[in-house]
Amino acid sequence: MSIGLSERLVTRIGLRPTRRVVTPEVRRRRRVQLVWGLLVLNVMTFFPGSPHLLPIPGMLGKLIAQASLVAALMLVLTVNRPVQVRRTVFIFLLLLLASEAWLASVRAEFLFGALFRAGRLLTFAMVLWLLTPWWTRRDLLLVRTHLIVLWFILGSVVLGLLAAPGLAMTDNRLHGAIWPIPPTQVGHYAAVATGLTVVLWLSGLLRRGVALASVLVAVPVLLLTHTRTALVALLAGVLIAGLSLFTARTRARRFLAIGVGVFTVGAVTLGSVVTTWLARGQDSEDVAALTGRRAVWELILAEPRSTFETLFGLGLSNKSFHGLPIDSNWLGTYYDAGLVGVGISITLVVFVLAAAWFRPQGPHRALALFLVAYCVVASFTESGLSEASPYLLELTLAASLVYQASTRAAPR
Repeated sequence: MSIGLSERLVTRIGLRPTRRVVTPEVRRRRRVQLVWGLLVLNVMTFFPGSPHLLPIPGMLGKLIAQASLVAALMLVLTVNRPVQVRRTVFIFLLLLLASEAWLASVRAEFLFGALFRAGRLLTFAMVLWLLTPWWTRRDLLLVRTHLIVLWFILGSVVLGLLAAPGLAMTDNRLHGAIWPIPPTQVGHYAAVATGLTVVLWLSGLLRRGVALASVLVAVPVLLLTHTRTALVALLAGVLIAGLSLFTARTRARRFLAIGVGVFTVGAVTLGSVVTTWLARGQDSEDVAALTGRRAVWELILAEPRSTFETLFGLGLSNKSFHGLPIDSNWLGTYYDAGLVGVGISITLVVFVLAAAWFRPQGPHRALALFLVAYCVVASFTESGLSEASPYLLELTLAASLVYQASTRAAPR
């Protein structure tokens, strides 16, 4: 009895470490976070032609990226057991878009590639559907997980810059040197991480030190990528999210006032520097032509099509036209999925925007408005809302934030 009593006393006063009990809820949450991380890895397309440090063969890198979607599907089935999903208009539209892509891809010129991309989009939508029970969590699990994953990606970019600055700054634009990530994607990740950090801090859901460290890393990375679309989309998204919190948060009012002042002073005193950064060494003709994008867009619109191809497209492609990148979500969707696909994509965006507009004022609404505004602005010179991409993931995050919980409880 005395030995047992002494052991209990030693444990109570902390001289002997106790084992931390991991509850089933914690294990489920970790698996959900891992599923989301695998989805992000799947949309981080491996570019074998881009310079990188790790000797990863191109075929192996692509296999890792594509296999992560299969792993995400298998893992989400283990955590969502028995299978329970929420009925939502967003997922219905997404599945409808994937089905329409299948229909268009049956008659594609490159049948195997088109069907593979359509199957990937359908599987991607199924995984997102199986994650709907975690949409209504008060701790914003999916949003915080997405931000953490973005921090890891930016950390790898910074690590590659420190290890091989010459390799990471090829063509005077910051690439991902550990995992080959093009400058436009690096800028996208940095901009979204900055925006989510700012909105969470304005809502009082993120500590000042963490927010400051995130911004001090993400903003320089964004500027080093020289990605104009990401910068403009970030400013538009933060402005709209801040205005949605204007009457509810004193911090938001101060932030917007300081931001307007800094922007005005910077535009007056650093106008030439800003103009040089935006030009990226291009002349006025290249800037007006959107770095050659307008020529590709005109060729797509001028290409003759049958009635079926006009309505349903030519099948999912790698978003290129005769070897040239399309770099427009709406022209790319029209090329792949026709007018029907464009209509479904517009309905997806309008539905989330309308749901966010009518949601009560608060962090959920502000975060959703930032993500939707960012995707809309970026969609004019970037593609991704009609395929498995980071933009579709972030639009799904926005849909999860404005989802109205039904009376039936989500699975524990």
